[in-house]
Amino acid sequence: MKTEMVAMILAGGQGTRLGKLTKNMAKPAVPFGGRYRIIDFTLSNCANSGINNVGVVTQYQPLALNHHIGNGASWGLDGINAGATILQPYSSSEGSKWFEGTAHAIYQNISYLDQLDPQYVLILSGDHIYKMDYEEMLENHKRNNASLSVAVIEVPMKEASRFGIMNTDDNDRIIEFEEKPDEPKSNLASMGIYIFNWGRLRNILTTSYAKDSSMNDFGKHVIPAYLDSGETVVAYRFDGYWKDVGTIDSLWEANMEFLRPDMELNIRDKAWRIYSKNPISPPHFVTETGSAKNSLISDGCYIAGDVNHSVLSDDVQVKEGAKITDSIVMSGATIGKNVSIHKAIIGEDAIIGDNAVIDGTEEIAVVGYSEVIGVTVDED
Repeated sequence: MKTEMVAMILAGGQGTRLGKLTKNMAKPAVPFGGRYRIIDFTLSNCANSGINNVGVVTQYQPLALNHHIGNGASWGLDGINAGATILQPYSSSEGSKWFEGTAHAIYQNISYLDQLDPQYVLILSGDHIYKMDYEEMLENHKRNNASLSVAVIEVPMKEASRFGIMNTDDNDRIIEFEEKPDEPKSNLASMGIYIFNWGRLRNILTTSYAKDSSMNDFGKHVIPAYLDSGETVVAYRFDGYWKDVGTIDSLWEANMEFLRPDMELNIRDKAWRIYSKNPISPPHFVTETGSAKNSLISDGCYIAGDVNHSVLSDDVQVKEGAKITDSIVMSGATIGKNVSIHKAIIGEDAIIGDNAVIDGTEEIAVVGYSEVIGVTVDED
């Protein structure tokens, strides 16, 4: 049966800018917001947009990500004519072929797409935090008889040089693409979200790889080729919260923004739920003899110290006299007695020994997964 649109989530990036947090884990699998992983937002957007077939393209350290996604049941992607499929690099007659770019990753998975025979293919990133109805973007694509639609968001002009910038005419048809320009002509930044007419994209990719293998990347190669050939390329303007959490600073900032009572990204919205592997409810307060103020505290936490303006995942222990402010503590971490933590990200199952001081005032401090700092805490 022909499928109208298939989503392909590019989740294979190494995420080197997240340092210790991606040493043994793909960036989209990094925990976020107490009860989620980064990729949960993109997967939930697909589920809420009525997209039933999702390919997740992985490459670097995929085990945690594969385990988390499974067959997609947590997002309702395991029914009849539906599914979440993990797609990894494979060996062929040409030898082992790692993905050489975003477009090359799609080319390597043409057989998966051909099985579903979609009219449109939606290209997504697995490391952004946002809520977006892709069905609305598809309707805009159809209205404009577009061959390619690019989701864009307005950014401050002073920051535009950090992004791929789409310059448009009065009808939002893209007439020029600038990759991180020194002097940007507009502030319409690409969000890395694309809708292609699959037949046309398939032809371009297969022709390229039969000839010179020049179409490795969507931003560097495919979009400029579409513009040069006169294809109808339109901008889809997105007005909402969107965050690329590919750096330590942006990951910390996005978590802290979750604590704001006026947070634009409403995780309590029952009409657009953010799902994760386990059935969840919004994070809630769980305290013992200590205190938690202005914080998101997940299930199973033991708090005997003081927590302020922080995000704690499941099964975190905060022992007597410890003080945590403006920080993220991931699941299973143990914080010893009289520890002081400020502006830090503490990885899963880390152990912070008694009396340790972790201060990220000058630069966000990061403790890796299962890393031990100071004297090992007593088992009491």
